[in-house]
Amino acid sequence: MQGRKALPAIDPCRAVPQTVRRLPCPGDSLRMNTMLAAETAIFTRRTLFRQSALLAGGAALAGLPFGRSLLAHDVAESWPNVAALADRYVASRKVANLFLTFGWDQQEHAHTVGGGTLSLARPQPVDENSLFRIYSMSKPITGMATMILIDEGKLGLDQPLHEILPLFRDMRVLVDPAGALDNTVPAERPITIRQLMTHTAGLGYQIISKGPLLAAYNQNGLVGGRVSKLPIPGFPAVTPAPGLEAWADRLAGLPLMYQPATKWSYSCSIDLLGRVIEVVSGMEFEAFLKARIFEPCGMTSTYMQVPQSEAARLTDNYGILGGNAFPLDPGPASIFLDPPEVPAGGGGLVSSPRDYDRFLRMLLGYGTIGGVRVMSEEAVRVGTSDLMPATVDTKGSWLEGQGHGAGGRSVGQTFGWGGAAGTLAAVDFGLKLRSTLFTQYMPSEAYPIRDEFLAAMEADLAAMRGKKAA
Repeated sequence: MQGRKALPAIDPCRAVPQTVRRLPCPGDSLRMNTMLAAETAIFTRRTLFRQSALLAGGAALAGLPFGRSLLAHDVAESWPNVAALADRYVASRKVANLFLTFGWDQQEHAHTVGGGTLSLARPQPVDENSLFRIYSMSKPITGMATMILIDEGKLGLDQPLHEILPLFRDMRVLVDPAGALDNTVPAERPITIRQLMTHTAGLGYQIISKGPLLAAYNQNGLVGGRVSKLPIPGFPAVTPAPGLEAWADRLAGLPLMYQPATKWSYSCSIDLLGRVIEVVSGMEFEAFLKARIFEPCGMTSTYMQVPQSEAARLTDNYGILGGNAFPLDPGPASIFLDPPEVPAGGGGLVSSPRDYDRFLRMLLGYGTIGGVRVMSEEAVRVGTSDLMPATVDTKGSWLEGQGHGAGGRSVGQTFGWGGAAGTLAAVDFGLKLRSTLFTQYMPSEAYPIRDEFLAAMEADLAAMRGKKAA
């Protein structure tokens, strides 16, 4: 890479902090910004394996003599069991929509399976331009934004965080992750950018932390995503910190759950990268995403705040209680129509199936899409590889036996992540396949859609093999 440091950066670059305008605070009105605790079920070890299996059937499909041509035609006909699964859930009104996309390599448009409507109460069909809350599928986007700055020499992969955000210089670590906040020991090593990208910095999270640390996160408004304007029984209303800068400063004042680079623990670290991006780029976080990823990728429908002009495309999000769906965040009155107090790189984006497919297509193109260079090839290769620090023990964690790259899991030649409202996305560089699953309900474990999807895929592949043998 002419004019760039080789990746990964072993000797950390030294970024010069720049003055960044404080993000506007739209007010201090109480809102429910705490994600449902049940979101933790999204990222159990079992679910991560299901996520990796999202593309597992593609290998067998590619091995068939007619495999790649199938996705060039009607996908529902090629995948009758997958299509039946989507139809069954939608027809039974368990979900308003179940919409999947599949695309090979640099095909301009992904092909689709399933459908449904924007809402159980609104008849408008979903399509590739409908808007979904992607929650933690925001993380790979933030991770790749970070890789752009590393590639340009403005950040170092192993650069200490305190060189960018000085308040993180002398961190303390809880003796007991669920214990008293004053029972701490000094951090044995500094937090680094690599650790932030891979959830190995030792930071907590609203949906992970317990006891006094969770209470402190709530008290300080350290939110990681938005759910609804409606009150949710059993969950406290939290006043978010007034902007990303204040959010990061308050986080620096709390102890870590674990020593840095020792344990994989799902965390708010990707949200913190949003502030890092602001400081080293001199741009507000969302402005950087728009200028460096969304616009060059042709992602015209990805937002932190959905414009009122686009509200008609926004799906309803549902809570599932006793097998019944109730409106949790209706599209026409969604909290995502309001500006976020804290732009959350770990869970704050709304996007469309078309837009997210274009992001995946850019990754499959090793940084290019439609002849436009968005990232360097090396930045994509490094960002989608396993960046886990060698000192981290994943035994007993949700990621046991797997790897983690820049904001997403990395296993073999696949890279991707899922979201709290049931969405999934992944790329397989070996098969040159990009795939997404979109729906809107919480918690995603309320229905066995992911298990049933895999069974349906396997049944369709078995039928294809049978035709081949005949």
